[in-house]
Amino acid sequence: MEITDKTIDLLNKGEIDNAIQFLELSIKESNNPKDDLYYLLGNAYRKKGNWQYAINNYLEAIAINPNSPAKQAYEMAMSILNFYNKDMYNQ
Repeated sequence: MEITDKTIDLLNKGEIDNAIQFLELSIKESNNPKDDLYYLLGNAYRKKGNWQYAINNYLEAIAINPNSPAKQAYEMAMSILNFYNKDMYNQ
């Protein structure tokens, strides 16, 4: 089973911590990690609610491949984090 397929399977099963460990090990052992590994790692961290690590991994994927799907994921994450509604805090 390919790394990305195994990771997607783990994420779909809700085994986010296992997916993170698997991806981090795969990246560490790779001489030239591909952008999709960082993209998937960013998605895993996003699912855990760790936006900082998610964004860092999206940026790493974008640095490797500017056309990576991580670019759209990064823009979405920044849009969510930049959302601010003052009225919600006054209720």
